[in-house]
Amino acid sequence: MSWSARFHDPIQPPKGKPLATLKDAADYIMRLPKKVHDAPHWQLAMAQLIDAAEGRNFVMHARIAVLKALNHGLPDPKTEPRRKALKKYGIVR
Repeated sequence: MSWSARFHDPIQPPKGKPLATLKDAADYIMRLPKKVHDAPHWQLAMAQLIDAAEGRNFVMHARIAVLKALNHGLPDPKTEPRRKALKKYGIVR
């Protein structure tokens, strides 16, 4: 692998152009302020990117790490129930 390896689906950061390759994601992380860049979730994302670029890990793992770092601290989206609620019927005697 190399830094030009592409993600299956580009990652859209809050601001800026989509991150399509490992190099795009690494450049995005390096442009973050030092305090943010040094946070553990961003360090993990960078380590996953390096491992993917050197062929020691999958590109998908790097993509997941970057997505998790981008969403760190955000509330979980509300999930809808998988099934509709049953109708309530009264028993007539």
